[in-house]
Amino acid sequence: MVGGTFGLPAQTPVECEPEFLEKEYRPRPTDLILSRADYQNRLYGFWLGQCIANWTGLVTEMDKVGNVGEVRTGAFYTRADWGQPDQPSIWAEGVPSDLSPTIDFVFRGEDEVWGADDDTDIEYMYQRLLARHDTSFLTPAMIREGWLRHIRHEEENYLWVSNQRALDLMLEGMLPPATGNPANNEHYAMIDAQLTTEIFGFFAPGRPALARRMAYLPIRTVARGNAAHISEFYVTMYSLAAALPSSIPVRERVQAVATAARTILPDTSYAARMYDFVREQYTSGVPWEAARDSIYERYQVRQEDGYEITSQNLYCNGCFAAGINFAASLVSLFYGEGDLKETIKIGTLAGWDSDNPTATWGGLLGFMLGRNGVEEAFGRRFSDRFNIHRTRQNFEGDGIDTFDRMAAEGVRIIDRVVVEEMGGGVDCEEGRWYIPRPE
Repeated sequence: MVGGTFGLPAQTPVECEPEFLEKEYRPRPTDLILSRADYQNRLYGFWLGQCIANWTGLVTEMDKVGNVGEVRTGAFYTRADWGQPDQPSIWAEGVPSDLSPTIDFVFRGEDEVWGADDDTDIEYMYQRLLARHDTSFLTPAMIREGWLRHIRHEEENYLWVSNQRALDLMLEGMLPPATGNPANNEHYAMIDAQLTTEIFGFFAPGRPALARRMAYLPIRTVARGNAAHISEFYVTMYSLAAALPSSIPVRERVQAVATAARTILPDTSYAARMYDFVREQYTSGVPWEAARDSIYERYQVRQEDGYEITSQNLYCNGCFAAGINFAASLVSLFYGEGDLKETIKIGTLAGWDSDNPTATWGGLLGFMLGRNGVEEAFGRRFSDRFNIHRTRQNFEGDGIDTFDRMAAEGVRIIDRVVVEEMGGGVDCEEGRWYIPRPE
């Protein structure tokens, strides 16, 4: 239902493009049937949930990364620290976050504007590129053109490690996927791809193999190996979540899509072993703080399961690496048990690059709940405006967009994917997608 207890205005239905109005499709009994209007509401919830989680997680970003190497940050946060004064991050020179004096949710009210960050801006850019080029698959040239047009070439450009190296290579004329090749990009194992590509899962609802094909090149623009596997895990979860009915409790949906996504991780990878270890900690009943401490000891202190970042002597012991942040994200996912607020709280307190896992799960749970469910979870209304020009450039409207328009654009992209890539149908009159199930 669009509207709900907060008296939200009905979203304007997304009109079909003429090319899809002309295509006839005979539905099959086994087709997955999804409402375009409901999906639009869910995509709104994705952007809203991701922004709330992203900005809340930024309060504690890099506050706690352990005590290995030169950077030592003391004991990790625990549940008791929620609502308490924020401690400085590793680069804040003793100054706590200016977003909130305490570790608490960060909101933007109806008269304010959400700012883009690196957890939302490249996903936004990829969506705009798909829409602009009327395609389901971005080419190397499209990606390079988009990066060079929309990302500032000099600081402050809100790029770090692998993303920054990829941009430098593009400025030299290199095309993806060479920009993520370890021979060219020494930061290929960092977190970058897993916070910029999840959205491709929503563009292929219920078809994770297709979603991974759509995300294949964007992921490998900056990542290889385990970092790419982890990104595909998130894409898979998003795609599978898009097909599950809202009648199933969110907690059960989260468990189901996580279990299914585990199957795409190679069993010999440290990503798979991290998943299995964190899952074992959760099912054993130990508190989430103990599970988090265990992954710190197992992976950063003892370097087990093939995770050898510590021996590389990176700054802050690789606190922005794909692996340790993946393990931390699973702590908040499992222990949050589908509760949006609880998942964001645990992710914010878990440590390391804490805004990234919170944004990933805030987006997933926001999609599952839809706009109404997100606002009901917090008992309040939020801004629906988004400033992409906080971190990126050269977009229309001086960079001010709305979640409504962004969600509608996502629906139009899926129209094309359903017809051209899935061989399905768009019933514009009834507002439905008919998605053939794979053999």
